[in-house]
Amino acid sequence: MIVLEKRPQPSRVWTFATPLLAVVLTMICGGLLFAALGKNPFETIRTIFLDPLFSEFAWYYRPQLLIKGAPLVLIAIGLSFGFRAGIWNIGAEGQYIVGAICGAAVGLAFYPAESVLILPLMVLAGALGGILWAMIPGVLRVKFGTNEILVSLMLVYVAEQLLAAMALGRMRNPEGMGFPGSRNLAQYPSATSWINEGAGMHWGVVAAFVAVIFAYVTLSRHIFGFQVRLSGQSPRAAKFAGVNPGLLVLICMGISGGLAGLAGLFEVAGPAGQVSIDFNVGYGFTAIIVAFLGRLHPVGILLAGGLMALTYIGGEIAQSNLGLPGAAIQLLQGMLLFFLLAVDVLTNYRVRLRKREVA
Repeated sequence: MIVLEKRPQPSRVWTFATPLLAVVLTMICGGLLFAALGKNPFETIRTIFLDPLFSEFAWYYRPQLLIKGAPLVLIAIGLSFGFRAGIWNIGAEGQYIVGAICGAAVGLAFYPAESVLILPLMVLAGALGGILWAMIPGVLRVKFGTNEILVSLMLVYVAEQLLAAMALGRMRNPEGMGFPGSRNLAQYPSATSWINEGAGMHWGVVAAFVAVIFAYVTLSRHIFGFQVRLSGQSPRAAKFAGVNPGLLVLICMGISGGLAGLAGLFEVAGPAGQVSIDFNVGYGFTAIIVAFLGRLHPVGILLAGGLMALTYIGGEIAQSNLGLPGAAIQLLQGMLLFFLLAVDVLTNYRVRLRKREVA
């Protein structure tokens, strides 16, 4: 009989081995999925995970890894603060959208003026938009005890409707022949976030690396990081240590919302270029996978963001070259989270074989 025996303390070996095992299991089951779809599993796995790095067109795909990875890392870093403290912000996608809308609105308001102050003002507006949107579930939890998971998730759909209203209404390009979508901010010198488009570098990439450093120092060296960890591990002990749970909720929600808003702003001012109906591509939800795959550790999140960006780029290659359905790539990403959560039980439990007791 197979039983799970609780470990005296979490295993450090399995803490680091779990993400690697989850990736391996995802590749195996993903290969079986691709075979069921009539594709060569080895060729498909190679296309997704190796071609973006080592194929003859890698010079084009490698910069795309920075473009896809930056918003994932930014959002996941913000989410990690709340997740460590037991605060479950599932609505980062909505905060990402609202941050993009607010930041783009500032840039478009100044069009066609030229000033070095426009992009910094857009950055502030994007972060503030994300923070304010995140404060809705934060304040409702602190004041009325509502579930932040449900409230933040429902606000995603409100944000999507707001995005559609802006793309079709107040922010629509007056010179766009009636088509939905704003002006192209990437072609507006004072509002673009690009540093070197050919190399995939924009200010969002810089912000992602800064966020990783900030999170690492805060969580490992600052008293606030200690309070976050303590609240997640033992809320009762945190209260005895003087941690204000309501204030902690608001700060963690603010950090996650602000970074998600920044990710949206840098995306709309760079790679996406405009506010459009289909601007959001699910970064806010995928970042949840990135946060857990990286073990809620800043460096781990950086590596996990690169891996997830690899599946985006490799998935697009597989769709164009092998005719793989786009839904199969989304399923592959979902498998990654499923296996991570499944094998994570080995961190806290041992698998034991025992003889079945005779009645």
